[in-house]
Amino acid sequence: MQAMLLAVLQGVSELFPVSSLGHTVLLPALLHWGIDEGSESFLAFVVVLHLGTALALIVFYRRDWVAIVRALVKSVVRGRLSDDRDERTGWLLVAGTVPVGILGVLLQSTVKQLFASPTIVSVFLFLNGFVMLLGEWLRRRQHARAGHPYRRLEELKAQDGVFVGFAQALALLPGISRSGSAIVAGLVRDLQHDDAARYAFLLATPVILAAALLEFPKLFAPDAHVVLVQAVLGGIVAGVTAYASVAFLTRWFRHNDLSPFAWYCIAAGAVSFILFATKVIA
Repeated sequence: MQAMLLAVLQGVSELFPVSSLGHTVLLPALLHWGIDEGSESFLAFVVVLHLGTALALIVFYRRDWVAIVRALVKSVVRGRLSDDRDERTGWLLVAGTVPVGILGVLLQSTVKQLFASPTIVSVFLFLNGFVMLLGEWLRRRQHARAGHPYRRLEELKAQDGVFVGFAQALALLPGISRSGSAIVAGLVRDLQHDDAARYAFLLATPVILAAALLEFPKLFAPDAHVVLVQAVLGGIVAGVTAYASVAFLTRWFRHNDLSPFAWYCIAAGAVSFILFATKVIA
């Protein structure tokens, strides 16, 4: 039951801009499950949940991915860029994936130590909400000026993709949302909410998938064998809920913004911090 609850939580919170890692660390601590969030077995379990999420994203955006991969191959064969929409989107995804890949390798061992501290995760969750509110404020401020147009995703430049990629890398910190950071960065680069969300979800797919595949062998380590069945079932549940989540969010961001998610993170982070800092929950 614990595994299934965490799977549902992962499938929803990975794409909702509220930090899946943050919730995966905080919930067991708040409910006194006695789970060592810093152990290899728990991290391996979380990785399989991420694998389910990545597969759900691939299925949801399957037509986009087929077009993007086909356009990238043609671009490489041709040896030059064109104005093709899918090709430009594909290279933006490449540009955005490089920063998080490099930082993930360099900071992996350091960041893992934060998983064992719910108090620190609470602070990051609070900051996650603040970052989203700041992003919305900057967006309104930028476009309050006359002559400052919005751009479509394919109109972004490579440096814009790198910028969004670095923003997405903030999600290495448990409590900071991958999708939230990437959407905020897209808004600052003059995307509308729906385009910023689409870029964030597409950009998250190769990152989540690569991380899951790299960590997958840990499931078969001697100290992790007991979570194998729970992890497989959890991955399936996480995939189903992630698919439902991205379907909802793509509609949500056509007419709404990040504010409700931001206020939730601020409230949840503040309450969790108070509970852990005051030893109400030890």
